[in-house]
This record gives sequence, structure tokens and C-alpha cells, in this order.
Amino acid sequence: MIKNFKWLLFASLAFAACNNDDEVTIDANSSDGNPLTSGTAVVTKYTALGDSYAAGYSDNALFIEGQKGSYTNIIAQQFTLAGGGEFKTPFMADNVGGLLLGGNVIFGQRLFFNGTAPVPVSGRPSTETTTKLTGPFNNLGVPGAKSYHLVAPGYGNVAGVATGQANPYFARFASSSSTTIVADAVAQDPTFFSLWIGGNDVLSYATSGGVGINRIGNLNPATYGSNDITDPTVFAGVYTNIVNAMTAKGAKGVVANLPYVTSLPYFTTVPFNPLTASVLGRGNVAVGNATISALNAQLYGPLKQALTVFGQGARIELLSTTAANPLLIVDESLTNLSAQLTAAFTPTLGVATATFYGQVFGQARQATKDDLVVLTAQTVIASAPAGVPAPLNSFGVTYPMQDKDVLTKAEVAEVKVATDAYNATIKSVADAKGLAFVELKGVTDQLANGGIVYNGFTTTSTFVTGGMFSLDGVHPSPRGYAIIANLFTDAINAKYGSNFKNVNVGSYRILYPASL
Repeated sequence: MIKNFKWLLFASLAFAACNNDDEVTIDANSSDGNPLTSGTAVVTKYTALGDSYAAGYSDNALFIEGQKGSYTNIIAQQFTLAGGGEFKTPFMADNVGGLLLGGNVIFGQRLFFNGTAPVPVSGRPSTETTTKLTGPFNNLGVPGAKSYHLVAPGYGNVAGVATGQANPYFARFASSSSTTIVADAVAQDPTFFSLWIGGNDVLSYATSGGVGINRIGNLNPATYGSNDITDPTVFAGVYTNIVNAMTAKGAKGVVANLPYVTSLPYFTTVPFNPLTASVLGRGNVAVGNATISALNAQLYGPLKQALTVFGQGARIELLSTTAANPLLIVDESLTNLSAQLTAAFTPTLGVATATFYGQVFGQARQATKDDLVVLTAQTVIASAPAGVPAPLNSFGVTYPMQDKDVLTKAEVAEVKVATDAYNATIKSVADAKGLAFVELKGVTDQLANGGIVYNGFTTTSTFVTGGMFSLDGVHPSPRGYAIIANLFTDAINAKYGSNFKNVNVGSYRILYPASL
């Protein structure tokens, strides 16, 4: 069997299109030569609310250069040329990334691509959560924040970080231990705001492989776990209150809807069917074919035969020597046939072994194209489950991939239903308040189908080489943030009659190097 599902080698990663100088000059004139103007918007004091995207999180970490390249900071640079004031950001202490709590590392370093795979940069984080920064800060993007966290008192309480009751990023710059993110924003009397929130309300459920709970019908976020899906009614109430608070004194703003997180590289990079004869034979097709024959005779065949008796034969098909075969996975939505399989295998395997087989395969099936294998699972495939003896000691091949490694078709549907509901709220509130609206839901589809072309550069969602996303498969690259900033700028121009320019995305890196 294979030891690892290896990273693909990228022999010629397209860094040639990158500019190693991230200091991007923005002309004070529009494309027609006229001075930049904010139109009917007033941008003298801009405040940004949101999550990790607003903060500039990239490559699995928050760090100084990433914060400088956030879409919010790019927008603020534009605003400065049309009368905008200072846009103050709660910068991290280094470009290593990661966080300390009382000197202990709670989040590790950022990633870089070493030519073969994403790996952590060298060095130790030096950003201490308990070291308070002096604000106020215009960039109130907080990594990890869900919609209801923006209005949660104590979300920046340092004492609550260790117990998971508070956010370590917000704890560094919250104005007090009891304040809320929205309260700190409103206190600045902004004339213009941006709000992009809601992705984390489904993202943690998705990245965890759906191990959380879909909280639809539960209107009490205090009872939610970290990987749960936020109830759409809760989201609607919170979102409406946030916008009401931000517009109470007449501030204009821009809001954005949510793409399906399941379109991110984190969910589209690892195939559901990686088990070819070559892979199973570690490059030797003959060995792979022999392995397939043995698996069909000793495991897949008997499983399918037993499941067919119980009317569930479609869960398992025999492996093919000529096609790419799907992974074996657990699907908790299936009827549990553990008892039935135990009874079926007892005559040939004995009670103890048959019972084990029943427990392992009672809710097992082969993956389909509608199941999404998460990015981190690529190192799990074909590894050995702890304490499981041969011949079942190979995840995805003879032992099912577990719930945390795969987002099943049913779980994908739950994510999409929730996202659609959130987006309905966002559009409704934007229309009611007369705010600029950024349509981002379709952007991931464009990225996956030919890409987005800006300034002669085609950017896609392909992991590592596509240019849109960073090495964590979730957050944008520097160029990705520039594209997002342009989309926000377009929406602001369309709504308020401003003439802010798009930045040249070719001036932004595809990926950050090891050394910054």
C-alpha cells in the first residue's frame, strides 16, 4: 500500500509574474485623468469589519506583510487619495506569523512553498496575545470571527482566550475586556464602513468535515460549538443589528455576499478517487493490479455481497485495474448496518473479528464526486489507523476515511443551504440601507471555470499555482486580495458615483516567499 498521498511536484511554479516589491503606487488620478473622488460617499474615516479576510490572513497565519496586503488596506489606500484619513491596523509583531499566550505558542508559523510542498517558515512567533495595543483601530477584521461574535461582549477578553471564550486576535486590540467589535467600530464615528462577514458561520463546519452540528432552529449562539453551522435566523438578526449600528449616524458603506466555501481549494484539491493501480502499487502497475485483485477477493467482494443482501450493495463496488478508484469513507447519514454485517461475517471470521468488521464498515461506502476530501486528508490517505491490525490498516483503502476528513454530499448541501440563507439576508439589508453590494458568490465559479483575467493575468482557484489562494487553501494570496479589493472598488464606484481605480493585480505576489 502507499505510505502517503504525495504532493504533486510543481517544476515551474509561476513566480515570474510576481513583483517582490509589495509597495504598490496608486495614482491620484482616475483612468480618464480626472482626480479621484468619492462621489456621494464620505471616506474621511473608514472602518472595516469582518473576519480573517478583512484582517489579511494568508498562508495559515496573520503577519505584517499579509495585513498590509489585505483588501481593506488596499481600499483604504484608494480612499486616502480622495480625502480619506489614516487607516490604522493592529499589526502583528513579525512576518513569521503565529501567536503566543503567556509565552506559549498557540498558533504556529505561516507556510511557504519549498518547491515540493507547503511547509512552515523557520522562526518562532513573537506576537504575544497579552500585550495590549493602543487603538482605536480602523481595521477590525478578526480571524475566526463568526457573525454573532461581532456583537458578543467579552470576545476580546484576554482572560477568556485560554478557555476558548474569547478571540486571541481581538484580545490584543479590544478597547476593553467587555467591549464588542461593533462597539469599537461605532465609537470611531466612521463615515464609511465595509462589512464582509458570515464565511466562518459555515467554514469551520466544512473544514472539520462536518463534525459539528447544523444549528438550524437553535436561536441561542451561546450553546453552539466551534464547528457548528449558525442558524440563518440568528445570522439575519445579528447582521441587521450590525448594519443598523454602523449606519445610525448616516455612514455609507459596502457589504459583500458569501461564496460557497466548498469551492475553495481546501475542498477541491484532493480527488475523491486517487486509488489507481499505479498508486496502489507505489508506481508499479503490476503490483497495483495484484493488490486490487487481492482487495476485491478478500474485502470489497465479501462486503458488497453482504451489503447486497441487505439492499445496500451500491455502497461498495469492486476496484478497477483500469480506472481511478474512490476512497473508502464513513458516512454517518447512512443506516448503520453494523449488527447485520457482524452476523453475516461471523461464520467465516469468528465473533470477535466479525464484530470488528461490523463496527468498521457499518456506515462505510465509497466516495463519489459529490463528496469533498479536505486538504489536510491527503497525508491521511493510506496511513495506518492507530491500533488497527492488518489487513485493515490503510485509511481510505481498507479502512474508511473518518468524518473529519471528508465533507459528504449531504453535508455539502447543508453548507450551501445556510449560505444561501445568509446571502438573502445580506442582499436584503444592503438594499434596504442603500449600501454598495459586492457580488462574490459567483467569483469562485469563475475561478474554477477558466479563471478571472485582470491586467493580462489569468487567476484561478488551482491550489498553489492558480494565484488566487494562499497555501492554506482557504485564504487569498496577495494577488487574490488585490482582486477582491478591485471588486469592492467596482461596487463602491457603481453605487456612489466615485471613480476609484482598480489596482494592477500583476503588481502583487502570487505567493509569499520564505523570507520577507
